[in-house]
Amino acid sequence: MASNNAAPLASHQDSQPLISEPSVAHTAIARDIASYTSDGDGSDPVYSTSNVLGTTPHSLAGSYRRPCHYTAGPRGTVVPHGQDQDQYLSKEELERAYTEERDLLSDNNVIAPESSKKNRMSNLTKQLGSAALSHPASLPHTDEESQQAFAPAPTETSALLGNREESLDNNEIDRKWEEAVASGLIQSSWKREARVIGTYSLPLIVTFLLQYSLTVASIFTVGHLGTVELGAVSLASMTVSITGWAVYQGLATSLDTLCAQAYGSGRKELVGLQMQRMVFFLLVVTVPIATIWLFADRILVAIIPEAEVAILAGQYLKIVILGAPGYACFESGKRFLQAQGIFTASLYVLLVCAPLNAFMNWFFVWKLEMGFLGAPIAVAITENLLPLCLFLYVYFVAGRECWNGFTWKAFQNWGPMIRLALPGLIMVEAECLAFELLTLMSSYLGTEVLAAQSVLSTISSMTFQIPFPVAIAGSTRVANLIGATLVDAARIAAKVTLTGAVIVGLLNMLLLSSLRYSLASLFSSDEKVIEIVGDILPICAAFQLFDALAACCNGILRGMGRQEIGGYVQVFCYYAVAMPISIGTAFGLGWGIAGLWTGVAIALGLVFFIEVVFISRTSWERSVDEAQKRNAVA
Repeated sequence: MASNNAAPLASHQDSQPLISEPSVAHTAIARDIASYTSDGDGSDPVYSTSNVLGTTPHSLAGSYRRPCHYTAGPRGTVVPHGQDQDQYLSKEELERAYTEERDLLSDNNVIAPESSKKNRMSNLTKQLGSAALSHPASLPHTDEESQQAFAPAPTETSALLGNREESLDNNEIDRKWEEAVASGLIQSSWKREARVIGTYSLPLIVTFLLQYSLTVASIFTVGHLGTVELGAVSLASMTVSITGWAVYQGLATSLDTLCAQAYGSGRKELVGLQMQRMVFFLLVVTVPIATIWLFADRILVAIIPEAEVAILAGQYLKIVILGAPGYACFESGKRFLQAQGIFTASLYVLLVCAPLNAFMNWFFVWKLEMGFLGAPIAVAITENLLPLCLFLYVYFVAGRECWNGFTWKAFQNWGPMIRLALPGLIMVEAECLAFELLTLMSSYLGTEVLAAQSVLSTISSMTFQIPFPVAIAGSTRVANLIGATLVDAARIAAKVTLTGAVIVGLLNMLLLSSLRYSLASLFSSDEKVIEIVGDILPICAAFQLFDALAACCNGILRGMGRQEIGGYVQVFCYYAVAMPISIGTAFGLGWGIAGLWTGVAIALGLVFFIEVVFISRTSWERSVDEAQKRNAVA
């Protein structure tokens, strides 16, 4: 997450949102502050965005961003936010950024190597030990306080005057950094950028795979019951994703702005207030969603030619209704913690809930012999366990200080929240719908084809959970380096990201090609379905490289502040190229399911080609100039 002097989130710092987010968010927070103050709920706040430590325009610490503001799902989505959105770092994150600056300065011989790094980190741990669970809303505002907060603590054996290099405070680091950057002394390397991007990527990969495993577990378990059941769970999962989870994810993205603004205002209770509003709003939205799911069997029978599949899918949806409120609370709770700089909470929760979900699917479907209906029961229980575990994390670990109890104010001032939520809803739905339409079209090709499409879609979505986090990490790193005016280092980071995409894409290709029948048999016992999947998997394998490269090109464009290009290209290729080709080849030429995936393969190849040409011809210096202009007025 960026500080106030840097561009906002690397993912979308130059996007042109449908509305002016900053003005809406500032107005909403100001109104909440005034309401709390007039009710005597707190002291007079100072809503300042200029007194955040370590935010000099050319500092890497000042341009630091978290790899965030993404939604989980089959394809993943990065949601745009206003370019003037204020973001705030926790003490740990800021110190991490300064540590990276020190390392770069040391590697480039600008400062002497820090022989006491272990002692410094030990002292830092002691200083931040009590603060690790509190995650303060704002950082110290004065130079003296900043030096006290981050300087190594003296010991009985410390020299009276101290070691000059070891006692460099963050203001001195900023000064040396800007001098070194202006002199062209700061250079990075492939090894360093690979290490940083890899460090960013690994926890994201684990989180994405665990999140998607909640869907895979049902398809994996139910698939062995029969072809009809496999097709039904695929159709039900698609309906849940489009009409439910994507809606919750899209609407909850407004908290990425509102909770961050509330956190930066210094009024922690407002973070909890914004979260409460979203929970109640999503519960209201659940009413029409639940109504659709309740009558889904009748709706799907009218759309899907396979009546038995549609009826089973409708039964699945009726049970999953019980998990919708839990999912709504979990999406809101994640962003409540993310605004405080706590990004590992959802990972820890998923480490508990994902294996439990897989176990419950097996236990209900096979051990208790509940059959098809055991899968939605496991899903509903899991979706309610997620917010419960997140609550336990907040209560016992971190994030509790931003909770001020339930308040009737949560039912007021919904307008700004809704206006900020709608663009996120549109973005997520557009991304989700493009690929889910393939499942809907495959239902017109027969039950076996629908079941095979379920397996193919699941496998390709699982493989995508690896390059997409790499793209997010690359986006973050490129944006950080551009914000620090390190053009050459940013180029290296981009090349490392694309190299990572090639490696991941080739590994995915090798995996799908060599294990195509083995992978198919994991999801189904039907010989016809296995044969169809085995025949089509080479097509899926062929575009894995393009899929990974396209994802990482999008990440680089986001880091350069040109993500609107990626958005336009993807929408054009998905809807103007992929869908017509898929429909034409599948039904017009009679290619069947192979035609559906041929259109997607061509579209992804076109996305990569257009974007890599644009990146190769774009001026990186222009991106730096634009970042400096944003920094100057932020």
